[in-house]
Amino acid sequence: MTASRPPHRSARPMACALAAVLLVAAAWPGLAAADDDHERAREALVRGEVLPLSTLLQRLERSHPGQVLEVELERDQGRWIYELKLLQPGGRLMKLEVDARSAEVLRQRRKEP
Repeated sequence: MTASRPPHRSARPMACALAAVLLVAAAWPGLAAADDDHERAREALVRGEVLPLSTLLQRLERSHPGQVLEVELERDQGRWIYELKLLQPGGRLMKLEVDARSAEVLRQRRKEP
């Protein structure tokens, strides 16, 4: 009687697992930076350096109506800036740069449909 061999295992599951580990490892610095950005923004809010987004949007609603498509909070030369993209009535796209502490509109650009 001959000894039986263990069933042949494909290398595919191992390769997939290794690829997943490598992808996570490669993305880790970016994930850490994103968490750090979130933490810095939260701390700025706690210190009163930025307005809550809801407050800022309420202040802008009358002068710049529209549906908010995108919001970013950036630090530019020591100043916190909210960058917003709005879809306004008639299909116009408006981009705003707003002082995050005062809600002052610093720059606005419109794109017609």
